[in-house]
Amino acid sequence: MKDNTSDPLIDVAQLKVGMFIHLDLGWMAHPFPLSSFKLSSEDQLLVLRRLGLKQVRWSPSRSDLQTEAAALNEAQPGGESPDQAQQQAKPSPEQLAREAHKRALAAQREALSLCERQYGEAATAFRDIMEVLPREPRGSRDQAIALSGALLDKMLVEGDLNIRLLNEGAGDRGTAHALNVAIISMLLGRAFGLGREEMMDLGVGALLHDLGKTELPARVRNRDDSFTLAETQAYQQHVQKGVALAQAMGLSPGPLLVIAQHHENADGSGFPQRINVDRMSAAARIVALVNRFDGLCNPLLASKSMTPHEALSLMFAQGRNRFDATMLNAFIRMMGVYPPGSAVQLTDDRYALVVAVNSSRPLKPRVMVHDPKVPREEALILNLEEHPDLGIRRSLKPSLLPRAALDYLSPRTRVAYFFESTTMPLGELAA
Repeated sequence: MKDNTSDPLIDVAQLKVGMFIHLDLGWMAHPFPLSSFKLSSEDQLLVLRRLGLKQVRWSPSRSDLQTEAAALNEAQPGGESPDQAQQQAKPSPEQLAREAHKRALAAQREALSLCERQYGEAATAFRDIMEVLPREPRGSRDQAIALSGALLDKMLVEGDLNIRLLNEGAGDRGTAHALNVAIISMLLGRAFGLGREEMMDLGVGALLHDLGKTELPARVRNRDDSFTLAETQAYQQHVQKGVALAQAMGLSPGPLLVIAQHHENADGSGFPQRINVDRMSAAARIVALVNRFDGLCNPLLASKSMTPHEALSLMFAQGRNRFDATMLNAFIRMMGVYPPGSAVQLTDDRYALVVAVNSSRPLKPRVMVHDPKVPREEALILNLEEHPDLGIRRSLKPSLLPRAALDYLSPRTRVAYFFESTTMPLGELAA
């Protein structure tokens, strides 16, 4: 999103809470969720000063600088006192309920908009990395490190992170796959308590795990069951080609191992080296797991896609052979038995779509419920954690939903994920 460059500049020392500012550093050069946002705390001002900026742009028309004096002015002679105003208009319970619904709906939309805008900025940054790669491999490496650092900084928040289903993907399949694998891998690394250096290696390796596909003919970039032996061998070459490109970029050993080992299996049945779990790096074991999940959910042909729940069920059945068992169990706990994107039937027989999962309470996701009495655009997300008597009875393929529920819930043929902080002041940060 392009900001209006006619917005005036202001010294960082003069910034106040309530000002809507624009950082022209780029999304990867600062720890804030967005590059344009309303200042909501003194802590944010402190972070800005530490960035070393002298001036930033700000939008007076989008700022909220109403002072206490201005508020008190309404109670001066000639105007109503706060007590008089309160006595004059007492809202009915129905009005209060409608207002509460509107506020909840607005917060819900802001949360989704924030996630989607961050995802869009990350997608743009990834495409820039791939565009620069052929002519400036070292510059591409630096950009990949910066993008991984930005994702990591935005993950390192207090409180829980929800894994959020997005309305839109990143456009091209390659970008969406790279981001899905990187984001979910880093969330799993966070759950395992990996240190910053390990997380950075994991992020860079996950982002670039399919690097070698850029040097393959388009027809063999995505594995297909109909491949001949020669086509399968050509497809498998993307690993060696990726390693060669990564070496030209000057990547460190951590991400290099991820690229080299992301198609290896725990039992030694993978490729190209046929090594077992004992010889795989921890980051490579994570990426191999997440790469398989996203490949099942988002294959080249959407008609062959599995629901996220089906994909997890298949991976669990194969777990003893293909994956590190400890990591697979942690992955299922983090994603939930019903991951975002799963169409489900609730215990009260209503149909719903899982839209977010809190990894610390995976059996109680947030769902959008089909309710023919409520317009879809006003449908509120139901947090099952707050409804102890309500749960999920089963997961089902979208094609098995009744037509009205299918149209209302609109399950995505391709799923994309981002993360959402439960403690983020959404109303203040959303543009």
